[in-house]
Amino acid sequence: MRPSLALSQHREAVCLAAARYRVVNPRVFGSALHGNDADGSDLDLLVDPLPGATLFDLGGLQDELQALLGVPVDVLTPKDLPAKFRDIVVHEARPI
Repeated sequence: MRPSLALSQHREAVCLAAARYRVVNPRVFGSALHGNDADGSDLDLLVDPLPGATLFDLGGLQDELQALLGVPVDVLTPKDLPAKFRDIVVHEARPI
């Protein structure tokens, strides 16, 4: 299944999961945003961690979303992005 399709079918569940893992403002970027994703593509999500969020929160969210959506998922924060791409990705990312 295309990640963009999986996301559109489970948008609300993705937002609820994000709240459980101490992150806010989940946004999609990359191929799923641009509509050129395919079966086997991953879903790229950008989130803002709340105070106290840990790598376990990000990993837990990633695992839960992969199970829910049935596609590979990358959960990143703006600080995880390389500096040379960060501003572009943050600007283009769209809320789920």
